[in-house]
Amino acid sequence: MSPVAKRRTVLVGGRTISLSNTDKVLYPATGTTKGRVIEYYERVAPWMIPHVKDRPVTRKRWANGVDGKVFFEKNLPDTAPDWVRHHTIAHKEHDTEYPIVDDVATLVWMAQQAALELHVPQWRFGPRGGHQDPDRLVLDLDPGEGVGLAECVEVAVAAREVLQGMGLDPYPVTSGSKGIHLYAALDGRATTTQVSEVAHELARALEQDLPDLVLSSMSRADRTGKVFVDWSQNNGNKTTIAPYSLRGRDRPTVAAPRTWDELTQRGLAQLTLDEVLDRLEARGDLLHPVAAASLSVGRPDAGHWDGARTADANRASEDRLSAYRAKRDASKTPEPVPAGPPTVREDGLPTFVIQEHHATRDHYDFRLEHDGVLVSWALPKGEPTDPGKNHLAVQTEDHPLEYGGFEGTIPHAEYGGGTVTVWDDGTYDLEKWRDGEEVIVTLHGRTGGARRLALLHTRGRGRGRDGDEKNWLIHRTKEQPAREPGAGDRAASGRTERPTVHATTRASEPPTERRTMQASLTTGEPHLDPDDWAFELKWDGVRVLATVRDGHVTLRSRNGNDLTDQYPELQDLGDRAAVDGVYDGEVVALDDRGRPSFQLLQERMGLTKPREVEAARRRTPVRLFLFDVLEADGHELTRHGYTARREALATVVEPGGAVEVPDAVEGDFAAALAESRRRGLEGVVAKKRTSRYAEGRRSEAWLKVKHHATQEVVVGGWKPGAGRRAGGIGSLLLGVPGPDGLEYVGKVGTGFRDRDLDEIADTLGPLERKTSPFVDVPRPDARDAHWVRATRVGEVEFAEWTGDGRLRQPSWRGWRPDKDPGDVVRES
Repeated sequence: MSPVAKRRTVLVGGRTISLSNTDKVLYPATGTTKGRVIEYYERVAPWMIPHVKDRPVTRKRWANGVDGKVFFEKNLPDTAPDWVRHHTIAHKEHDTEYPIVDDVATLVWMAQQAALELHVPQWRFGPRGGHQDPDRLVLDLDPGEGVGLAECVEVAVAAREVLQGMGLDPYPVTSGSKGIHLYAALDGRATTTQVSEVAHELARALEQDLPDLVLSSMSRADRTGKVFVDWSQNNGNKTTIAPYSLRGRDRPTVAAPRTWDELTQRGLAQLTLDEVLDRLEARGDLLHPVAAASLSVGRPDAGHWDGARTADANRASEDRLSAYRAKRDASKTPEPVPAGPPTVREDGLPTFVIQEHHATRDHYDFRLEHDGVLVSWALPKGEPTDPGKNHLAVQTEDHPLEYGGFEGTIPHAEYGGGTVTVWDDGTYDLEKWRDGEEVIVTLHGRTGGARRLALLHTRGRGRGRDGDEKNWLIHRTKEQPAREPGAGDRAASGRTERPTVHATTRASEPPTERRTMQASLTTGEPHLDPDDWAFELKWDGVRVLATVRDGHVTLRSRNGNDLTDQYPELQDLGDRAAVDGVYDGEVVALDDRGRPSFQLLQERMGLTKPREVEAARRRTPVRLFLFDVLEADGHELTRHGYTARREALATVVEPGGAVEVPDAVEGDFAAALAESRRRGLEGVVAKKRTSRYAEGRRSEAWLKVKHHATQEVVVGGWKPGAGRRAGGIGSLLLGVPGPDGLEYVGKVGTGFRDRDLDEIADTLGPLERKTSPFVDVPRPDARDAHWVRATRVGEVEFAEWTGDGRLRQPSWRGWRPDKDPGDVVRES
């Protein structure tokens, strides 16, 4: 059976993942299969993710089992799904793009890669990729030859006393290998260097107290008969095996949190995956206090305060959090569930946060810091932007201040199950607060800028929901704070002055670093409420980000290639855009009936010589269809919803010439699909009205439906032609990147024009190689094949996928120079 035939597709956490070789034994001593490893990581995810969230993950992979070769991997591979979060760390010689595990799907994807061990540092990435200060201290007690767990326990007990004397509360973890790790939560106010120095001093102190047992130096020659207290893992460049990670040893042991009582009992041993799962179901996460504390570190005004606090206020706050605690099990949710009483902060302005909450019903949570807690409301339709419209605000239980920085996935079985992200946060000015009646505030946010809002209880206001103590109205007042200095004053010369986008956070990303948001393919006619979704026609062209600076337009493809010189007529956007900005759209070539033609557009692709470009421009002019905006007039718009961005686009771009801004289709999805068919277009893209612009990621907030199946493919070889094509190329051998490499999906021999084959031969000639780039190719297709380096992407139209993962009846559509092999995914 071929590897493709062993493959199956599963839905995990709303993500589609292709699993292969699940019956492969990775731990021969116990017969533990890859499928069992995947199952373990899926089940342990709710307890493990809080410990690895927002941290760069280094993986150790055993593709052929623990008896085989181990692969040490830091970089996110090009074959990784688009939805895997990642951040780049710049090293002296190179940049490394690290994946981040913040959902169960990413954890399962890593298990599919046979990444048994996951290693993370003691610090987290901030919201924009910056390195936060460490939020935990770790000591690795590593036994040398002649000593074991019993001696590590003796050192751990001594270290516990020292740490508690420093005001830290350590938690033990048997490492799954030979020793013990000790974790202690930090408040995030010390640098990596400072924490590392403290850990080193602590190790030296233990060595002085137990000179016959403890070693604090790195000397391997001196480790026999001693426990090495490895303090160096607090260095910002070092990592530690993640809590609940498997180990690549003879048995599937786990880095498992333990109690101090069981640590001192006879027969202490490393735990296996089955034992850990049983313990979690019975006891929950023993290390959760460390994760809960660290998740509140580094957030604006969250959790750690100086200054006087009053006992009366503390008691009042404690009472106000009783409902919050009653609804949550700290061992089962990554949300902060502080054990002690919260405190009222007496320094600085009060804070607010608006969190996007994808749960049973998607909504926003609006929270204001008041009397030591976050007073909270759920906004089913979000924050109002029109002073003429009120939105419902349903008051919920008060939340702890630490919740202001919370982002993560709450297990579906738990209260509020779903994904929470911070949409906007900052400080606010309080104008009026009448408990249970009225609140008026002016927010100063990072995303929405400054705005004045009023919350009014519905009691006695003639509403249909009168009498429900939870229901309020939230209202954007007519009187709004002054705009930022200089915001919106610029008008393009030679045109009527037009309004500019509302002031928001300043754009910081350079245009060359920006990436397009991608839609997820769906089939059939999904049931989408037009009140929640907008429907756009899908244009068959090349996706670009168009940057306007001082009237000059720069065009970049999805993979970052500069296309500016290929389409000189699109400089027209410089005159059509009232402000500088970064705009998202599609370059299209229209046929005689005014329909986009991808084949016509091929005549414009890849040309670089000015004479050739000008000749092709006369034969085949192109147009730019814009449908989104990432930045306008220096303001960052990606954290605004789709509707707000479309309003901004319509405000600052005047269609005409080579530039169009097509409207969304009126009506429901069926009407949009029918209109697309009537006009002979490729399909429809449905976009959630509240969706933010997720740069560089494929999102299910945008869904595409095509009338005809198309697939981007990587060309890995060709077969000689016969008859009229004798002496040249007869067909191309195609692949799609998979977890194990380039997976063969068939060959294409139709859809070519004669000149296409000549151009393809010229393109592939310099790419020849001796061996196949595919994971596996059937012998008949491999016979007489000429192999090439798998660096070029094309596109085919096809009837369907066969049962063994091949394209049925593919037809060549053309090259995709705007795509890299790593961009290619199996579309359906």
